[in-house]
Amino acid sequence: MNIRIQKRLAAQVLKCSESNVWLDPGRLEEIKEAITKADIKSLVKDRAIIAKKTIGTSRYRIRKNQLQKSRGRRRGPGSRKSGMTARITKKTRWANHIRTQRALLQNLRDKDVIGRSGYRSLYMKSKGGFFRSKRHLKIYMEENGFIKK
Repeated sequence: MNIRIQKRLAAQVLKCSESNVWLDPGRLEEIKEAITKADIKSLVKDRAIIAKKTIGTSRYRIRKNQLQKSRGRRRGPGSRKSGMTARITKKTRWANHIRTQRALLQNLRDKDVIGRSGYRSLYMKSKGGFFRSKRHLKIYMEENGFIKK
């Protein structure tokens, strides 16, 4: 006799799929005789029929990656999907760039390291995008004698 019907009934009783129903191989004769849902329920009570545990997707790797991201990892060029201007706009990038240079120039002018005319000349070059960075600005001042002795 086939036990397909018993498996189907057990799935209904246990509220799971037929593939998740486990039948005890030592008590197959007893299971074959069960015809009603009440019979199946009594076999479930006796642990002759068991619902297997469902296997979910493990979140171990996700948790591990989230921990790394919280520590500032995984943000390199290989992980970036968008263009450069999507993360920081051109305008914001320019503002940050020019503010550092202007702050340096103002600081040097206030400390009387550079003169007013030198300050104005460097300020206008900076405004025109002549200097790549703060370091480039310092090197230019040293080479062209803008720093007072």
